[in-house]
Amino acid sequence: MQVTETLNSGLSREIKVVVPAADMEARLMTRLADARGKVRINGFRPGKVPMAHLRKVYGKSFMAEVVNEILNDSRSILVERGEKAAMQPQIVMTEDEQEAEKILAGGVDFEFSLNYEVIPPIEIKDFSNIKINRPVYDVPESEIDEQVQRVAESARSYEPKDGKAANGDRVTIDYVGKIDGEAFAGGTGADQPLVLGSGEFIPGFEDQLVGIKTGEEKQITVTFPENYQAANLAGKEATFDVTVKEVAKPGELEINDETAKALGLESLERLREIVRGQIENQFGSITRQKVKRQLLDQLDSAYTFETPARLVESEFNNIWNQVNRDLEAAGHTFADEDTTEEEARAEYQKLAERRVRLGLVLAEIGEKAGLTVSEEELQRGLFEQIRRFPGEQQQEVFEFYRGNPEALNALRAPIFEEKVVDHLLGEISVTDQKVSKEELLAEDDEDETAVKPAAKKKAAAKKDAAKDEAEAPKKKAAPKKKAEKDAE
Repeated sequence: MQVTETLNSGLSREIKVVVPAADMEARLMTRLADARGKVRINGFRPGKVPMAHLRKVYGKSFMAEVVNEILNDSRSILVERGEKAAMQPQIVMTEDEQEAEKILAGGVDFEFSLNYEVIPPIEIKDFSNIKINRPVYDVPESEIDEQVQRVAESARSYEPKDGKAANGDRVTIDYVGKIDGEAFAGGTGADQPLVLGSGEFIPGFEDQLVGIKTGEEKQITVTFPENYQAANLAGKEATFDVTVKEVAKPGELEINDETAKALGLESLERLREIVRGQIENQFGSITRQKVKRQLLDQLDSAYTFETPARLVESEFNNIWNQVNRDLEAAGHTFADEDTTEEEARAEYQKLAERRVRLGLVLAEIGEKAGLTVSEEELQRGLFEQIRRFPGEQQQEVFEFYRGNPEALNALRAPIFEEKVVDHLLGEISVTDQKVSKEELLAEDDEDETAVKPAAKKKAAAKKDAAKDEAEAPKKKAAPKKKAEKDAE
């Protein structure tokens, strides 16, 4: 095998590989000799098939196997050169059918080229200059009390009442939503319980039910929020034909052990413990994101090197495709996001370059530290991924990952990255800084995980937008907090 470097410019490399016809012939004859004692061909005893006949029958298919074997082994060329390819090398070989036939017939040398970009050498710098302020919010008892109260509301009993519905009462309703007189998909509900004043439905819906009685019908007019996720409903006026099937007043709610037991827990103390843990985990996750952002910002400032163009292009395409999906889902254009496509492309190109550069730096740090992702950690990551899907889809997702090694390996990257971050946090200076909840929740000027500028506005909108068109009247703008949902 003859290997010749034909391009060495920046990170780009091209290598020409020539496998002489004699070497190809030798590999083919080895395969034919091995097959001679195994194949069964009519008219010949086992092991007595003439090599010429065997070659006539199996020569091309065996030579194709030889070609594939050489291509698969071509990765070893980079190892011998001491290079790491940023992405899988592109293999360029003849597309001429007659030339390919000659190769398979063993009549000519087999030539191909490897085009790739190398990962640039990265010298890991001293971490002592990295200093992180870790924002810490101490959750007060009053916040635990408020959350326990909200969670306990699900255990509150209601008793039917004869009078008019007031704020705090629960009404059970049937409704049909219409736009321009036509019912729309997801705008119908039956036996839907709604506590007036809860803010669960879109603005204006609950207010118009105050004063209504059991058995009454009423047409309600509301306007969907401009940032409503279902683009076909956002900003539109709709009417809802509502039938009230029951009005019920709230019973007394005492926060005690019996309330906790009604929620499936053994005691009020256990309920408070769960709520506290969930709230602290929620704020701890935000703290982690902010600490990681500071770390990435300082690493980004410390390292400047040429990034592999193909890696950046791949990352940019991932970002750009997500941006356009988000815009399409919202029914928006770049103009709606106060930018232009050209400006957005430039911003996302910078973001792609940053992500690739940081990814290479973190990978080098992790490799130097001897960090790896164990099979147990990978399995935990897989199960976390599966849990994000509805129950009926989880087996299908599991089968997808089990049958797709590349997808499974893709789960290693974020796990590895978090391990590198943990390693760095043990090496650098981290100072805890007490902050208020408002300070902790304040958005950074830029968000490494946000797609900007469009997604920065969309991220805020999504917090207030509907997540499920099938529940159209529901506001969804004020979803229950994670701690409350989990405790329920």
